[in-house]
Amino acid sequence: MAPSPATETMELTSRLSLRVRIHGRGTLPSTAPTMLHLHGGAFAGTLADGEAVARILAAAGAVVVSVDYPAGPAHPFPEALEAAYLALCQAPRQRGGTRRGGRLYVAGEEAGGNLAAALALMARDRREPPLAGQILLSPMLDPRLATASCRSAETGAIGCPLAEGWHAYLGSPDRACHPYAAPGGALRLAGVAPALLLTGPDDPLRDEAAAYAQRLAASGVPARLHRIAAPVAWPGLLVAPAATCPEAACPDTVRPGADSPLPWADEVRAAVAAFLDATARRVAARKPDAPEPLS
Repeated sequence: MAPSPATETMELTSRLSLRVRIHGRGTLPSTAPTMLHLHGGAFAGTLADGEAVARILAAAGAVVVSVDYPAGPAHPFPEALEAAYLALCQAPRQRGGTRRGGRLYVAGEEAGGNLAAALALMARDRREPPLAGQILLSPMLDPRLATASCRSAETGAIGCPLAEGWHAYLGSPDRACHPYAAPGGALRLAGVAPALLLTGPDDPLRDEAAAYAQRLAASGVPARLHRIAAPVAWPGLLVAPAATCPEAACPDTVRPGADSPLPWADEVRAAVAAFLDATARRVAARKPDAPEPLS
């Protein structure tokens, strides 16, 4: 079993540093892509909340830099996002041992999926860093929580934490109109990085994920929506590492087909691995004016 990654410090500015964990470094080749990962937890989570997902992403073939971004009501929009953007720009250097110009991805689950989608918009608008793709697992994209899948969910277990998270993150209702705060409402999606969105049949955020994937595709962005067939208990199981990913059951490198307390782990790993392969071919082909489906 590979040892658990040590917590490191990422120095972003003279006044700002973040804790990070790097998964896959030392076990993957220098040619493996770099992936900045943002944990969930309804904008109030911690680095530990993303442990299970970070390990699955690393098992798909990327060196994952999981970052502990500023969270909670003391850090409303855009504080966490701006810190995450600096981390995205620095992730390849923090990872170390990679060649210049290697592929860079951004990924996140739940609240982290919101930040990952927003980072893809920011990278497009600021023209750096170049992203090979974005991976969104059960992303929080719409603060209204008004889709049919959200309305049908049990609000006591799911809806209230999500609503509270949105309230803490936005700080003011006026910020909900900003596309970086609520990417589901962004009017201009053309030109962002190719996207993989993952959801399940019992995920209350599945409708907004599907709508975002559809709008990306309509804007000419290669986008794939992967629906896991079996119930997934998302977003809850995406951000409950202590109960679902004990050290013995979730090594740093998850082997395909290995026993896991997360029944969907191998399907997620395979979907992400296929996305990494598809986007690698796209980058190699260098045909940005002719989007091709990711299948």
